[in-house]
Amino acid sequence: MEMCNLEKRGKLFILTFTGEDEHRINPARIDAIRSALNQIRSDSTSLSGSVLITTAHGKFFSNGYDLAWAGSSPDKIRLMSSKLRELVADLISFPLPTVAAITGHACAAGLIFAFCHDYIVMRKDRGFLYMSETDIGLKIPAWFIAVISCKIGDAKVRRDVVLKAKKLTAEQALESGIIDAAFDTAAETAEGAVELGEKLVKNGWNGQVYGENRKQLYREILDKLGVDETTDDVNNVAIATSKM
Repeated sequence: MEMCNLEKRGKLFILTFTGEDEHRINPARIDAIRSALNQIRSDSTSLSGSVLITTAHGKFFSNGYDLAWAGSSPDKIRLMSSKLRELVADLISFPLPTVAAITGHACAAGLIFAFCHDYIVMRKDRGFLYMSETDIGLKIPAWFIAVISCKIGDAKVRRDVVLKAKKLTAEQALESGIIDAAFDTAAETAEGAVELGEKLVKNGWNGQVYGENRKQLYREILDKLGVDETTDDVNNVAIATSKM
C-alpha cells in the first residue's frame, strides 16, 4: 500500500500522506518519507531555490506512533523510535525550506514530525495540535521536549501543551505564534502552503547553506537525538498498548 506520494510542481516538492487512515508513524511510513527526501536530495538541479511541502489526505495529518503495529515488542518499539529520530535528523539537515500543511489532527509523535518543518499552516474547520502523553500517562522523551521548546516560544502555552495536554486549534496556535497561517478549509490550507512555498522559492537561497544554518538553529534538538532513550520508549509504548 502506498503511504505517501511525491509530486514536483515547478520548484515545489509536495509530499502527501495518502489514504484516509490516521497516518500513524511506523517504520514503513518513515522509510517511505525518507525515500522521498532522498529522491529530492538526489535532484541536484533543484536543491537551490526549491521548497518541500508536506501534507496529508483525510482527517489526520498524523496521529502519532503506530502503537498497534508495535504491540509490546521491545524490538519493534526501539526500531520505531530509532527511525523517527533518523527522520527528524534528515529534516533538520534537509537542504530546502520546509512547510507542513496540517489539514487534520496532528498528535504526539505526529505533531513532533510537523514541528520539524520550518513553517506550518493549518486549517481552521477541523483538527488540533495535541501532545496526548500526559492524558494517557506516558513520559515525553527529552528530544520531544527539545523540539517543543524550539517551536513554542510562550512558556505558558508550552506548559499547557506538555503538562495539561491542551489541544490547540488553528486560531489558538496562530495567536501563540506556533503556526504561520490558518485557513478556513483543507483546500485553502493546501493553496496557502503552495503560495507560501512560491514566496520562499523567490528568495533563491542556497540549499546547502540553508540546511547548515538550520542545523545550527536546532543544535539542541540534534544533540538530544543522540541520547538513547529506547528503554523509556519501550516502557511508554508497552503501557500505551495495554490501554488500547
